[in-house]
Amino acid sequence: MPSPTGSPPDCGHGDDPVEVKAEVLGSLWRIVAEVGQRVEEDETIMVLESMKMEIPVTSPISGTVTAILAAKGEVVQEGQTVAIVE
Repeated sequence: MPSPTGSPPDCGHGDDPVEVKAEVLGSLWRIVAEVGQRVEEDETIMVLESMKMEIPVTSPISGTVTAILAAKGEVVQEGQTVAIVE
């Protein structure tokens, strides 16, 4: 179904940047991926520590990590953007 503007619907991410968000409040324990690294969908980018549990933060798409927006040891909030993948 076309959008109200007549352009085709958005059927994917294309080359648009995708924000990777923390799903829980936690401390950034380990950064696994580097800026410029290619990652696959569901590949771990970083690991949070929350309540003595390790919680992986994974890429929602296959693409290239273009930014890491949190530092090791930093406390990140639930829903905070912690990386960008394109």
